[in-house]
Amino acid sequence: MKRLLVLGAVVLTTAALAWAGSETQPKAGGAPKPVIEKAVKGEQCVEDTDYMRRNHMKVLDGHRDKTVHEGIRTPKHSLKECINCHASETTGSVAASKDDFCISCHSYASVKIDCFDCHSTKPQGSAAMHPLNAETAHYKHKLAAQAASKISAEEMAGVAP
Repeated sequence: MKRLLVLGAVVLTTAALAWAGSETQPKAGGAPKPVIEKAVKGEQCVEDTDYMRRNHMKVLDGHRDKTVHEGIRTPKHSLKECINCHASETTGSVAASKDDFCISCHSYASVKIDCFDCHSTKPQGSAAMHPLNAETAHYKHKLAAQAASKISAEEMAGVAP
């Protein structure tokens, strides 16, 4: 029994020393930094890089609201134009692989990216089965959010019993 304990201690010590010298061990700085490739097209982003890193979601939401709710369409802050510049030359996407522009940072920040559940050539998930069409969906959601009384998700989607 004593021999088995000594053997176990030797194996554990050897494994710990091997792992300590390994190049693949996690670094003290935390998760690996995101891979941020330069834009494939365009010479300069529509806004300052630091501003976009902190506020891109507000910019995209604001542009979406202007487009969908007010009918004002401009290319400056559109999701389509962001994709045109930042899509990977390898995948042709900003969200197809772990190193693509959007996914790389969102994974690093542990933020779920759901834009492409609907906004893709092959929508995925429950949003893809939404009974409202794209033209009216965002507008009906806005009206529901502004309503004085609370409206359930089922009522908004038109599937209430």
